[in-house]
Amino acid sequence: MIEPPQTLDRLIKLPEVIEMTGIGKTMIYRLVRRGDFPQPYKPGGYASRWSEAEIRAWRESQRQASLG
Repeated sequence: MIEPPQTLDRLIKLPEVIEMTGIGKTMIYRLVRRGDFPQPYKPGGYASRWSEAEIRAWRESQRQASLG
């Protein structure tokens, strides 16, 4: 049996998160603090990176919520 290829989950920088979500830096960090947005990872200690898969899932959940 052949395994389907795994989708790579990239860690993306804040500007790409902003572009994908359409919301600004301040709102992103506000939502993170409230627990309403995916937490960033700190792979190098200082720099924040987000899971692209988690951002896509969050965006889809927001779309579903707006559809009712």
